[in-house]
Amino acid sequence: MGKDDVVQSGAGGGEFAAKDYTDPPPAPLVDAAELGSWSLYRAVIAEFIATLLFLYVTVATVIGYKHQTDASASGAGADAACGGVGVLGIAWAFGGMIFVLVYCTAGISGGHINPAVTFGLFLARKVSLVRALLYMVAQCLGAIKALGSFRSNA
Repeated sequence: MGKDDVVQSGAGGGEFAAKDYTDPPPAPLVDAAELGSWSLYRAVIAEFIATLLFLYVTVATVIGYKHQTDASASGAGADAACGGVGVLGIAWAFGGMIFVLVYCTAGISGGHINPAVTFGLFLARKVSLVRALLYMVAQCLGAIKALGSFRSNA
């Protein structure tokens, strides 16, 4: 910060006039040129896979916990109830998966993993309409695929 950034105000006190960062310009509402770039499709695939993995692992943790508690409640013996992950383990599964997946996809797609996050960033004009729609479709399809895999195993 240089001398030019300080503005004198009031009783000799200094006040910063400039931010030390700049906001990026708002994304265009409709950017049809994005449809021709490979980076958009790579980001859409990353969102699909991240949402699929997030729901698959977390729902598997919840189902496993439910099976363990059902086995211990039915009195199937000491072998059936091994303690399991518990409620804290479920919370760690959710938090850990979000941490890992956002870290892995932040450089590719921004690490949204949730249609509500994507919609909020669209409203804030951080992503274009084309990108937001493709992200939300990919996220919903990833969720359907992850939960459909449990349905096919049942």
